[in-house]
Amino acid sequence: MSAATGDSENRDGEGGSQAGGLTTGEVARRLGVAPTTIRTWDRRYGLGPEARADGRHRRWTARDVARLELMCTWTATGVPPAEAARLARRGEQPTTVLAGRTAGRTPQSPTSGRSRAGSGLRLGDVRQECRGIARAALRLDAVALDELLCTAIARHGLVAAWTEVMVPTLQAVGRKWETSGERYVEVEHFLSWHVSSALRRTAPTTVADRPGATTLLACLPGEHHTLPLEVLSAALAERGVPVRMFGGALPVESLVAAVRRTGPAAVGLWAQSRTTASRPLAQHVAGMEWGVRGARRGPVVLTLGPGWTGQAVAGLARPAGLAEAVATLESVVAP
Repeated sequence: MSAATGDSENRDGEGGSQAGGLTTGEVARRLGVAPTTIRTWDRRYGLGPEARADGRHRRWTARDVARLELMCTWTATGVPPAEAARLARRGEQPTTVLAGRTAGRTPQSPTSGRSRAGSGLRLGDVRQECRGIARAALRLDAVALDELLCTAIARHGLVAAWTEVMVPTLQAVGRKWETSGERYVEVEHFLSWHVSSALRRTAPTTVADRPGATTLLACLPGEHHTLPLEVLSAALAERGVPVRMFGGALPVESLVAAVRRTGPAAVGLWAQSRTTASRPLAQHVAGMEWGVRGARRGPVVLTLGPGWTGQAVAGLARPAGLAEAVATLESVVAP
């Protein structure tokens, strides 16, 4: 958890739940917002708890939290914060108020407004963090999103945070814009950028090369989806594996040159779609050799990503997910 979050918890006397209600930190984690955001809503819009322990510390009852949940719902639909706070204090639900506005009637009309009310993401049975991250992404709340992502990585470890928290949320965002006429594209870009930023902040420093132990990671030509490779790179660095990351759409000649110049123990080739997965290129890289005669060696090549589904290359590893890819590469470079 970030230092800022920890400080705010100390200021609010948040060592854990007490009989008087939830602490600000607990409410923030439940709603997927930053503690500073909740205090701002309290100070600016009067959405604070109805009572405070010892007259000072914030303790939130179920009624207080329900009001904050309405605030989150309203801001996620694009309503300005001041107006969202007014509606939340009144207990107004989006399905009622937005329907009335759409029809040009009073807020009591329930006839329309489903398009607004349905702006949440369908996440199904996932970790609680997914819901908080999804809400922060829909609100385009950069501070809350950064805190939640970094907290998930610190709490669960990089591999579990990616597999069980980030991927389900990213998939939910993708489904949302695909089924809404390509709305919410900005949410997908926003979330992807902040996941990438969180990886850079939490990953260890670059691991120094060891002869015969370096892994080269690159997207195939025409492939620009780099985020899964960024996660793999960070997970390998976390385990002390030297990595050279080349990112998106590396041209064929550049990929071949990089392999020859670095002599890696392993090469991971990412393809998000079948149109970018190239069997001939993967076979060519797997067949490359270097070193003196009698002691020549070549790389272990891993075909990574959904683009390789149904296009298995004989003799090449095809890990099923991040954890398997990390394990495979660790075994390749192990002393």
